[in-house]
Amino acid sequence: MEKALIAEGIAPTVAKTLAERACKPAVKAGVRKVGKASKQGQRKIKSAYSRAFAQVKGKYMKKTGGWKKGGFARAVREAHRMAKK
Repeated sequence: MEKALIAEGIAPTVAKTLAERACKPAVKAGVRKVGKASKQGQRKIKSAYSRAFAQVKGKYMKKTGGWKKGGFARAVREAHRMAKK
């Protein structure tokens, strides 16, 4: 391949580099590990507290996404109260 590229008028150093690259495989063969089953199908059960916190946190957050002053602590307390019920 190198000789054919040189015959076409490509510089010998560039032709050598291109010929070397053409001979190498483009993608290396990957090794697949066999191990534990994936957790993709499993569903995590949410606790009563985390569900309550998700409902309450909107009241104590600013429109920009940050917490209001003292908002996080108040949201935690309210979520705990709701989870008790």
